[in-house]
Amino acid sequence: MDESRPGYTAELLRHFADLRDGVHESAVSRQDKEGLFARTVPLLDPYARQALGEINDDLLLGTGEILATGIRSTNDGVDAIWALTWPEQRDAGIGPITLRAFYGAGFHHPHLRGGTVRDWPLNVFTEEQAAAKLATFREIASAEVHNLVFQRDYRIIPATVKKRLGG
Repeated sequence: MDESRPGYTAELLRHFADLRDGVHESAVSRQDKEGLFARTVPLLDPYARQALGEINDDLLLGTGEILATGIRSTNDGVDAIWALTWPEQRDAGIGPITLRAFYGAGFHHPHLRGGTVRDWPLNVFTEEQAAAKLATFREIASAEVHNLVFQRDYRIIPATVKKRLGG
């Protein structure tokens, strides 16, 4: 990564260069790109779980559960989903807070998205790059919380209506 640039603009430039050059890292074929994606998901896992865990601990007062699919094939490509579900969200009949890494069938390379917010480039090939995604996961998860509140109301977030034990 070019140290003279902020990490997020350097990542965008890598993303755009991949588009320009027809590659993803060094992979050209769909099969090789899916292989890279399969190696990326385990790198992302602890950071996706950390971002959701922080929201669970602080906003949901520990009432939530993190679910993860691992890598799976879908009708439109391959993906991995991390979701945070909690009683008020389920009772309201709305979706969980979702973080999704996906490589769509018609896509040139993988992306990240939420359940209600959309696409971020996903160019992760090393542990360091995966760790840098923690901030992105936090932002996606925060936007998810915001959008889910607007699907129902603020009462789906326990921290807005209950006092924290011991605090």
